[in-house]
Amino acid sequence: MVERVAEAINFPKEEEKILQFWKENDCFQECLKQSKNRPKYSFYDGPPFATGLPHYGHILAGTIKDVVTRFAHQSGFHVDRRFGWDCHGLPVEYEIDKTLGIKGPEDVAQMGIAEYNKQCRNIVMRYADEWEASVKRMGRWIDFKNDYKTLYPWFMETVWWVFKQLYAKGLVYRGVKVMPFSTACNTPLSNFESNQNYKDVQDPSVMVNFPLLEDESVSLVAWTTTPWTLPSNLALCVNPEFQYVKVKDISTGKTHIMMEARLGALFKSDQEYTVLDKFPGKVLKGKRYRPLFDYFTVCGEKGAFQVVLDNYVREEEGTGVVHQAPYFGADDFRVCMEYDIIQRDSAPICPVDASGCFTAEVTDFVGQYVKDADKNIIKWLKEKGRLVNAGTFKHNYPFCWRSDTPLIYKAVPSWFVRVEHMVEKLLHNNDQCYWVPEFVREKRFGNWLRDARDWAISRNRYWGTPIPLWVSEDFEEVVCVGSMEELEQLSGVRVTDLHRENIDSVVIPSCCGKGSLRRVTEVFDCWFESGSMPYAQCHYPFENRKEFEDAFPADFIAEGIDQTRGWFYTLLVLSTALFGKPPFKNVIVNGLVLASDGQKMSKRKKNYPDPNLIVTSYGADALRLYLINSPVVRAENLRFQEDGVRAVLKDVFLPWYNAYRFLVQNVQRLQQEESLQFVYSEQKAELSTNIMDRWIQSFTQSLVQFFKQEMNAYRLYTVVPRLVKFVDMLTNWYVRTNPPETEGESGTGDCLWALETLFSVLFSMCRLMAPFTPFITEMMYQNLRHLIHRPASEEKDTDSIHYLLMPQAREEVIDKRIESSVSQMQSVIELGRVIRDRKTLPVKYPLKEVVVIHQDPEALKDIQSLERYILEELNVRLLTLSTDKDRYGIRLRAEPDHMVLGKRLKGAFKAITASIKELTNQQLEAFQKTGTITVDGEELHEEDLRLMYTFDQSSGSTTQYEAHSDAQVLVLLDCTPDQSMVDEGVAREVINRIQKLRKKGHLVPADEITVYYRCQPEGAYLQQVVQAHTEFILATTKAPLLPYPVPSTASTIVRETTQLKGSDLELTIVRGVASTKPPLIGPACSYVNLWVKLNNKEQKGVILLENPVGDNRMDLAGLRTVCSCLFGANSAPLRFFHGNTELSVQTDLSTLSGKTLSVTSSSPSSSHAPSAEAVFCPYVNLQLCNAKPAEGQCGEVGTLLLVNPVGQNGLNQDRLLDETAKLFGLRSRRLRLYLDQELTQELPIDCPVKTLDTKTLFVRVLPTTAEA
Repeated sequence: MVERVAEAINFPKEEEKILQFWKENDCFQECLKQSKNRPKYSFYDGPPFATGLPHYGHILAGTIKDVVTRFAHQSGFHVDRRFGWDCHGLPVEYEIDKTLGIKGPEDVAQMGIAEYNKQCRNIVMRYADEWEASVKRMGRWIDFKNDYKTLYPWFMETVWWVFKQLYAKGLVYRGVKVMPFSTACNTPLSNFESNQNYKDVQDPSVMVNFPLLEDESVSLVAWTTTPWTLPSNLALCVNPEFQYVKVKDISTGKTHIMMEARLGALFKSDQEYTVLDKFPGKVLKGKRYRPLFDYFTVCGEKGAFQVVLDNYVREEEGTGVVHQAPYFGADDFRVCMEYDIIQRDSAPICPVDASGCFTAEVTDFVGQYVKDADKNIIKWLKEKGRLVNAGTFKHNYPFCWRSDTPLIYKAVPSWFVRVEHMVEKLLHNNDQCYWVPEFVREKRFGNWLRDARDWAISRNRYWGTPIPLWVSEDFEEVVCVGSMEELEQLSGVRVTDLHRENIDSVVIPSCCGKGSLRRVTEVFDCWFESGSMPYAQCHYPFENRKEFEDAFPADFIAEGIDQTRGWFYTLLVLSTALFGKPPFKNVIVNGLVLASDGQKMSKRKKNYPDPNLIVTSYGADALRLYLINSPVVRAENLRFQEDGVRAVLKDVFLPWYNAYRFLVQNVQRLQQEESLQFVYSEQKAELSTNIMDRWIQSFTQSLVQFFKQEMNAYRLYTVVPRLVKFVDMLTNWYVRTNPPETEGESGTGDCLWALETLFSVLFSMCRLMAPFTPFITEMMYQNLRHLIHRPASEEKDTDSIHYLLMPQAREEVIDKRIESSVSQMQSVIELGRVIRDRKTLPVKYPLKEVVVIHQDPEALKDIQSLERYILEELNVRLLTLSTDKDRYGIRLRAEPDHMVLGKRLKGAFKAITASIKELTNQQLEAFQKTGTITVDGEELHEEDLRLMYTFDQSSGSTTQYEAHSDAQVLVLLDCTPDQSMVDEGVAREVINRIQKLRKKGHLVPADEITVYYRCQPEGAYLQQVVQAHTEFILATTKAPLLPYPVPSTASTIVRETTQLKGSDLELTIVRGVASTKPPLIGPACSYVNLWVKLNNKEQKGVILLENPVGDNRMDLAGLRTVCSCLFGANSAPLRFFHGNTELSVQTDLSTLSGKTLSVTSSSPSSSHAPSAEAVFCPYVNLQLCNAKPAEGQCGEVGTLLLVNPVGQNGLNQDRLLDETAKLFGLRSRRLRLYLDQELTQELPIDCPVKTLDTKTLFVRVLPTTAEA
């Protein structure tokens, strides 16, 4: 049985209930069981570190992964989803170093590697519980029990296997290389790691003189922003092609050599120096100079302290003379190698330890941290007369991605994987991958691959997978081990854990007589481990060989754009090196989630809301949809706005929920009122004839088609906007424009059709949205599933919406013509609404006419077919269609596309814009046909201009219209006021107040109620409107509307008093439908007003054409007799006219009820009787309550005129009672008159009869003695 749907909903609390439902039914594992025999869809989850809490970037990537894998499952695949953890490396070690105060390798040696790694192991999963809770709360289905961790021995063993394959292919070598180096973490970083965290910094900027040995009065002036590298200087480099000058500094008398183009860096004007000579840089080659320091003067014997040449020296900064410290700069290293100043086997000149402090060779600054030593070095230079200039320089500098401290560049012995030789293979394999968005593959990732450098995979650290190389002391004998079994065979030692503390002591006997081979001390870069995860997560090749080979490459991966230089890269390098193919087929790259001010999210700055609070406030579905429906899925950055999440609730979820609630309410109403049980069967459902039903069904199936096409192409950024638009179409167009059919006004058959349509659309929508919003779709489905005919379901198990397959598009239902027609209709309605808003005319107030002008007659036919909806939605009485815009004073105008033309025309854009705005209507009509036009010599096309219709109100003939247009259609709305329309608008306002009060009382359409009203002051405009429109109000509210008083026995639900049109409107809703009849509006009996002109005397009066209702009906002869008697015209022949038409004996007087007739004894005068809205005479209606009429009368309702003719024959209370008794044939009975139907308020004796005008009195017949 379908359950009642509450009016209000707390989405986060409902999500908690769904989480409990999934847990109790083990839904994720159940869906895996159900799909185990389906084709496999492989997915790799990039492993995060559990040493920090999940943030929006993790939530975003996790949501994308969840959406795609859910869709794959619901598309008929089996999708294993295993969570992975990155457990090794700097993030963990850095936390331990901070906690334990470890400054360098000596501290680790003192405590021991075993203890150090034990501490790392203890914190590695510090936030694992929080991660699991967060991931599950976000609705992501992924397996935590069957996870992989990079610290598992079997995972590490596969990493060894991967490395051995590379080693066997000759791709591993040991070398000294200048690398980014983290002094905080005591380890080198790979190039892609160093590119992850750049910052703008102020560094010292110094110019230093280097006197030439051939003439020490002449000095080369070199520039550097790293004074700490000067003690290691071995050469100076100039550009061979650029011009250099020898200049004399006029203020100091000193002579300098520097690049001509850089003189401005040292001198403010050319008055400050004299040029002595000019020559190309190559002239300086080989010139020797006096070293700054004497720490490494011995190197001069091997060619150091000379000028070398290279084109990397630029003219944009510095002095054009670059100081060379080859072990602290990659270009320096390369150039000095080329000039044989250093050799690969020579001892490196690198007097800086792993903590970034000077070693003993640099006696003046020993023990100082290099960055701190800068100021002391500058002071030393100044004292020695070697400082030419000092200042600061702002530039972009790399920081350690983990410790957030400045990196230095430093030569370190490392183990490398050769990458540069396989750049073409990498590019080829990258081309085999499908990237979303595509530009990432070609630009960001492709460019990175083209410049790929050999990968330094070793780290001088402790907590990681040890590099499995055992070497002799001279490194001549090297053994690479690929498994635990192989290590046991070679060493005789069995190990079950591959961390350093367990294997560093293991030795392998030499095969070459070199004693014992010991393992190198380094561990793998943790990126090498994560790049190995496709193989290591299944312990390939030691186990699961077939499973891996069947699932490789992965069908899908997803991560942030920062991983183009991280995980994406390492995956591709290893898979290319191992198997010669890409590691994945499809990848979605997301952008970064930033704080609302565009800055990086920072816990310290507290510039973003806590994700847990967002989920608690708005729900996970809202956060998921907000993130997925943003630029971030196109690899652009998103400025996170809490208001955006709130808007998803307001604009998407609440309207969607209300449509679902509307369906359930009507299903329950059908059951309650018609005793019909609604059950949906797709096979038996008939196609509705209602055009809006057919439209929404067609629109839905078109969406299903589009959804599958785009999801198969991984374009989430096109899918989600369409899904959100569909919610709008369903709720704001279909449900709102179709309520009479759905609510059953057109009969049970139409109601069932409408319910079937709405159910099928909501059900399809829930299945489509399930991957994106798993909670709300599950919540709706758990109720809707009770309405599905079970045998009609193709799925074996239907306990959860996430078990169901995606709906198949029913192409036979798709009707593009209907979709186009409704789209045209929507354009007209939206344009009309804009006009109403502009004129402050609420839709409740009807207008006379809407004119739609379109150049395409077919489009006008489409609009004509939906006339009813346009009239209803815009609340207008008449729709006029036309292709003739000239008739209404319409002309075309053009606006330039600023983006397109501005970019193309640049400086000429402003002038051409002015000319475009001057184009005539005729010119633009020609442009409409040809698609081209020449303006100021520039040929413009359709994409360059936007054409719009404009309404020329100065034309005079159409001043009652207001206009608005889009590129295709122009809408004119007649906004002239009309009293009857204003009255109807007020009646709609009353309806609105009643419906809002109904909502306030938590009522649903099926609830039986009665509405009582009172307008104060009585008789004012508002009361007249309500009385005149009671039937109109009743038709919408479906509840009796009665005047006060509210019966004392009534069960009041809600009461409210509001202001409307200068009156107080008091409304009370009571439980149950009143057994009374609705109040009478106007005289109960049909009547005519008479305007009598006899003997030059004018009189007005009223004749009742029946009385009581249905009795004593009058014909023309009777009318003449009564009229003669009433107006004293016994002898005059009377003639009756309605307008110019004289009444005859054939005239059916009942058709003239409420009209005014002219009465004369001769031909009618040229002036006709005035039309009258109201009854000429005051009257009272009478309702017989507790008896039947007598004397042959049948009617129980009648009317008495309180005066007739106007101003004559007035009744008092006694005569009122007498006339009442006569009216109902009860002359012999005693009567009492009451003001209320319950007969509790008797008419007071002193009540003036004239105050009873338009009221209804209720007649009670007193019992006779016999009856008593």
